[in-house]
Amino acid sequence: MGRVDMQDAFMQTDPAEASPLMGDPMSFAAGEVDAAAACLGAGLPEAAETHLRLAGLSYHREEEALAHLQAAWDAAPGHAAVYIGLYRFYFYKNRLREALDVARDCLKKAAKDNGLAEDWRAVKPADADFGSFDAILPRFFLFTLKGYGYLQLRLGQLDEGRAAIEKLMELDPSDKLGGKVLLEVLARLGHEEED
Repeated sequence: MGRVDMQDAFMQTDPAEASPLMGDPMSFAAGEVDAAAACLGAGLPEAAETHLRLAGLSYHREEEALAHLQAAWDAAPGHAAVYIGLYRFYFYKNRLREALDVARDCLKKAAKDNGLAEDWRAVKPADADFGSFDAILPRFFLFTLKGYGYLQLRLGQLDEGRAAIEKLMELDPSDKLGGKVLLEVLARLGHEEED
């Protein structure tokens, strides 16, 4: 099985299921924010919120949308809601390397906000309340880790992607975030390569 076939396998995975920072593509285009983003939106300046909404409304006009995303960043640098907006924009535009850059930065932010090790590989289940779906900051870390792993897989970095998803499963053994589906796709790829 070639590199393109591996990428195709992950492209066939439902993006909303595989990449949790995503949500519904139409919700981004409409400028709506999902429940997790709303919880993480606490303290978001009105100007940033306005620019995020305008970025969603101008999604089909790339330069305009990016200008609004930059203005949102300028108004609220490092805010989780802005990271989510940037990630969604790049992901839906199929600018996966840029989405991965955002995911990396977001993962560092989520680790810092949770008091975790900066290197996600060093995070242990007891380091935060990963088992509670109501614990917003630990859940944001898990969502970000899953998005990071998914993008690595989409970009053909299977070892890094597998490691991230395996860490996700270690931190979320009940699979509330659905990391298992990505490991199943990887397992199928391995079986097909053996044939």
